[in-house]
Amino acid sequence: MSEALRNSTGSIGTVSNISRYSEEIERLIGGVSAPKLISTDETVEDPTAFALEEHLEDFLVKNWAQTELGKEYDIYEEDGEKAQQYQTDTGPLDILAISKDKKRLLVVELKKGRASDAVVGQTLRYMSFVQEMLAEKDQTVHESSLLSKMTRESAERWQWYRNILFYRYQISFKLVRT
Repeated sequence: MSEALRNSTGSIGTVSNISRYSEEIERLIGGVSAPKLISTDETVEDPTAFALEEHLEDFLVKNWAQTELGKEYDIYEEDGEKAQQYQTDTGPLDILAISKDKKRLLVVELKKGRASDAVVGQTLRYMSFVQEMLAEKDQTVHESSLLSKMTRESAERWQWYRNILFYRYQISFKLVRT
């Protein structure tokens, strides 16, 4: 049983609405297990969300020009390759971008959850790598974390990092009849 379904069932004597879990309940009753993503990387809390992050990253790269960041930045290219999953000495950063005036480098990190000490620490390591290994003398390095959730407390706690900007992303999908 998924955690979401387990949390929705409540406790004994509680009335719960579980209709949105009908497919999962049918599979449980029929003895069919839902496919499950697993990860051997202990830093990945939820492998399903991690997979969604990868799709979001691909979508963002493909639609960069239509994003808020795409107005001011282009995706950095090295040897004709876009800097997606750009390798650093501390692991791959999601997207590396450069301002249209070539004065600023931007580390873009996607996270499915909230800003945490680990997220900011990872970000600072990536920024340090980019500053030391890629930035030219007159270039500055900034970071943009794209999060699905951002609390006021998190924003206030990290606001003193002037070169780190937090964006909350929203995903919408629309079908248009032709």
